[in-house]
Amino acid sequence: MAGIRIKRAYDPPERGDGVRILVDRLWPRGLRKDDAHFDQWRKDVSPTTALRQFYGHRPERFAEFAKRYRNELRRKDAVAAISEIVALARRRPVTLLTASRDLSHSEAAILAKRIRALSSRPTR
Repeated sequence: MAGIRIKRAYDPPERGDGVRILVDRLWPRGLRKDDAHFDQWRKDVSPTTALRQFYGHRPERFAEFAKRYRNELRRKDAVAAISEIVALARRRPVTLLTASRDLSHSEAAILAKRIRALSSRPTR
């Protein structure tokens, strides 16, 4: 596996980023399209609006948010998108991008963990 990283969408690209994928449902506030350096925008792996609103980036709600988000990642469209990202990550580095300030308490951290787990499984 080439590797999965997470970064803020506002961070400039670096040589080792590989494929940069925005995983937020909403466009990052204040980021101009000309300044957006990502290869894909995968809304299909982002939390639903209702779940985002429940969480509100409150750390005390993160455990419940993570549980609900992992359930959302079982949706058919999310499973297909994750499979594509896993296949990509097996070939080259992938950087998941989010506007969240707290990367460790973001959907990108949960998604990266899921992709790492799936990427480490043997291919059929």
